[in-house]
Amino acid sequence: MTEIKDRGYANSDVLVSTSWVAEHLNDKDVRIIESNEDQLLYSTGHIKGAVHVDWTTDLNDPVRRDYLQKEGFENLMSRIGVTPEITVIFYGDKNNWWACYAYWVFQLFGHRNAKVMDGGRIKWQKENRELTKEISGYPSTEYKALDRDDNKIRAFRDNVMQHVNKKGLLVDVRSPEEYSGKRLHMPDYPNEGALRGGHIPGAKSIPWAKAINPDDGTFKTAEELRAIYEKENNLKPGDEIIAYCRIGERSSHTWFVLRNLLGYKNVKNYDGSWTEWGNLVNVPIEK
Repeated sequence: MTEIKDRGYANSDVLVSTSWVAEHLNDKDVRIIESNEDQLLYSTGHIKGAVHVDWTTDLNDPVRRDYLQKEGFENLMSRIGVTPEITVIFYGDKNNWWACYAYWVFQLFGHRNAKVMDGGRIKWQKENRELTKEISGYPSTEYKALDRDDNKIRAFRDNVMQHVNKKGLLVDVRSPEEYSGKRLHMPDYPNEGALRGGHIPGAKSIPWAKAINPDDGTFKTAEELRAIYEKENNLKPGDEIIAYCRIGERSSHTWFVLRNLLGYKNVKNYDGSWTEWGNLVNVPIEK
């Protein structure tokens, strides 16, 4: 695989390699964060010095279907020893689904010093790099967060309805079977509550996994990504786009690709996704 800087990305600085992480394990200005779908995976072994951010208990409100508020984010950052000047490096399982999801949530609070480790856990392990079970702790910090800003990168159901009515571009990143309505959930996953199958009217089917190299989970080159999103699906960098999946985790991966690697400025993640839209009364769907 070519070096990250040679892949033609609009913003190559948002990615780091496994080699870069291995060289910066003891850098006081870097905090490595593991975020997985499997909440128990961190305890079985993780990169030395990495802290665990649990997408359910650390990033989500315990009662409302929403993310943590400003105070909660400040407490999280204090607990893992991060200041606004520290660069956080995300990685995780599932080819970085949840790493990109955590990265996206951090952007709601304006923590711009953030990157993703290309390839995630799968690449680190395939390279036989060291994992440890030692839990890392850091001195707590006084982190002052910006007010959470959902407007620029997050879409709500009313935004999506307005987008549908004006025939705006939507990208459904789920599997073709979910998109067609043949399945209500991913293979080998339980149904998460959607009563209807199908997709939001007008949405293009561009499964998230097209953006990665399946052998090691790394992102494809900008040329390969443009072939997928632009040549095959006629997306353009100036388009206003809403991406969605089932609960926003796979679509955060696609959001990351479009926003950071291809430089699209007007991309939002609809985290309500199909578990919300598939249950809403009196909204249109297509099969």
